[in-house]
Amino acid sequence: MSYINENFLNLQESYLFSTIAKKVAKYSEQNKDRKIIKLGIGDVTRPIVPACIEAMHKAVDEMGTMEGFRGYGPEQGYEFLRKAIIENDYKKRGIDLEEDEIFVSDGAKCDCGNIVDIFAKDNKVAITDPVYPVYLDTNVMSGRSGKYNSKKGIYENIVYLPVTSENDFKPELPKEKVDMIYLCFPNNPTGTVLTKEELKKWIDYAKENKSIILFDSAYESFITEPNIPHSIYEVKGAKDVAIEFKSYSKNAGFTGIRCAYLVIPKTVKGYTKSEEEVLLNKLWNRRTCTKFNGTSYIVQRAAQACYSKEGQKQIKENINYYLENANIIKEGLEKSGYTVYGGVNSPYIWLKVPNNLTSWEFFDKLLEEVNIVGTPGSGFGPHGEGYFRLTAFGTRENTKEAIERIKNWKK
Repeated sequence: MSYINENFLNLQESYLFSTIAKKVAKYSEQNKDRKIIKLGIGDVTRPIVPACIEAMHKAVDEMGTMEGFRGYGPEQGYEFLRKAIIENDYKKRGIDLEEDEIFVSDGAKCDCGNIVDIFAKDNKVAITDPVYPVYLDTNVMSGRSGKYNSKKGIYENIVYLPVTSENDFKPELPKEKVDMIYLCFPNNPTGTVLTKEELKKWIDYAKENKSIILFDSAYESFITEPNIPHSIYEVKGAKDVAIEFKSYSKNAGFTGIRCAYLVIPKTVKGYTKSEEEVLLNKLWNRRTCTKFNGTSYIVQRAAQACYSKEGQKQIKENINYYLENANIIKEGLEKSGYTVYGGVNSPYIWLKVPNNLTSWEFFDKLLEEVNIVGTPGSGFGPHGEGYFRLTAFGTRENTKEAIERIKNWKK
């Protein structure tokens, strides 16, 4: 008899964005004459920039020759990309890293999910709430969550750290000792940020409790304000307690190409039951060599081109395009009487649902009455109820049209 991993049975029935896609598909099938504007899922719409396309073409041509052909590459990533990452994303910010502390992958979503492989099942996990569903679901799959309490909308063994307007979207330190802490800033879904000073208390907590911070900075390229760190390693002490996840999906439009990387400094340690120190870098390297054959050479050449002079210029133009979309949404909603957060250092706008509707009721009304798709806040966790996320990754034309529809909407 083949027994299943029964932890999967503790997952909620469907992944958030799959549920949204089914609802939209059903409505679209029944209303084929309606133009539906999708501002829900955080997928980009701008084309891959020319510098990256050129690099991929060149790499494809290389692969077609005896001299340039490459088979299996290094599982951790090619030297040319790892060096470019260190020089551009870290050294320029005063952060010293070594090449073997960088691991190139096929997406931050995969990294955020796979990282749990190197941690014990009985670790206590803390997540901000609302939160990107992957952090929670992968810990449910791994058996750390305990049972789901449907009345409260929470898992019994997870420590939830509320991130709402009541605490200015700044999570408070856990009141109990936790072992793994997920932080994402600029935050998905709220679009809010923490300063270096605010992050420092988390570093201090992790050091005091021998905890690990799993820091997702996928949206750092959208930061516009000073004193907001682009990397957690800008904060003193972070290299001792933090693993950082970064992605090319949102800044360079690699959602369909798939490339990201994570950083595990060799000063970050975990512990055995007998309290012996173990380098997490070593564990992750072993896991990577066993379960991963490396990111495509062609894709890694495209990622390297992101750091070229032309690549940086072209990517910045795309980021500014999305930030302007965010501003259009934010200002339009505020003029329509909504309470709005985010949209300044992030491509996400987080709005307060009006008229005491639930977030899914608002989703349905927005879809059916003005044909706009967003994301219900409750899909990101219990403290997301009463909120709603819109993304700035649409086209300019659709973004403007969506806001005009909302302005003219009689709620």
